[in-house]
Amino acid sequence: MQRSGIALFRSVAVGVALLGLAGVAGAQQKFVNILTGGQSGVYYPLGVALGQIYGKALPDAKTSVQSTKASVENLNLLQAGRGELAFTLGDALSDAWKGNEDAGFKAPLNKLRTVAGIYPNYIQIVANADSGIKTLADLKGKRISVGAPRSGTELNARHILKAAGLSYSDFAKVEYLPFGESVELMKNRQLDVTLQSAGLGVASIRDLATSIKVTVVTIPADVVAKIGDPAYQPAPIPANTYTGQTEAVPTVAIKNFLVSHTGVPDDTVYAMTKALFTNLDQMVAAHAAAKGIIAAEASKAPPAPLHPGAERYYREAGLLK
Repeated sequence: MQRSGIALFRSVAVGVALLGLAGVAGAQQKFVNILTGGQSGVYYPLGVALGQIYGKALPDAKTSVQSTKASVENLNLLQAGRGELAFTLGDALSDAWKGNEDAGFKAPLNKLRTVAGIYPNYIQIVANADSGIKTLADLKGKRISVGAPRSGTELNARHILKAAGLSYSDFAKVEYLPFGESVELMKNRQLDVTLQSAGLGVASIRDLATSIKVTVVTIPADVVAKIGDPAYQPAPIPANTYTGQTEAVPTVAIKNFLVSHTGVPDDTVYAMTKALFTNLDQMVAAHAAAKGIIAAEASKAPPAPLHPGAERYYREAGLLK
């Protein structure tokens, strides 16, 4: 009986020790889910590149990349703890921090924390050349896609069209579709125009411009000024960005951000921020839009507070005083 008791005690002790080790191992396991956008946009290829970078920089982390409806969905997922890093447009991040219900945020998303300001998105309004659309006024009565519902692109569309004196009721048809699907409908002559908020050279518009003759519609500076939001700045789409676009086209640019939340440890965000800026060549290789990521600008004027982990990196790098 005594030996049986000792044996039982040893067995229980070993079991407890193994459970303890399992608990430690579980505590050490980190998850980094990167929330991006549609696969035909810019967020997704850059997210895949980040996933590869973090796979080496964070060897104890399990990294995944998730395709989403982009900005608004990403920010709501972060607030719910269903992701560790996300891409978003700056105006959507500002709306999320304030809790703008019209933009898709029922309450302020107070867990959000900024990691980095990255490259600018350009509002790119591209029409089938056969539609006769050359100006914003010509859009009236046409068939348009404004991006996925409540996406950053769709929020941009509302602001731009309102500033131009247009509303959705002015169109013959309004579709709420991701970039790739919008392009397919345009190729099939089921849409006249697509509005896409993305980095320059986005794959969807490159595909469209090589399939049909297109017109890139100008957004004049006076229309940009009427939006009344400093996040929206006049900027040109350089000549020859797309096939057949031989001249620079005035439009509007909005800065993108990488965002995390308060539940992600400071050390993890520090490592993610450092890995981003020490591997920018890999980001540029994934998409040329990443050429617009500038370390010296990354911590300036964040719409939501900086994550302490990101702030630590910027201070160590001499980019923030």
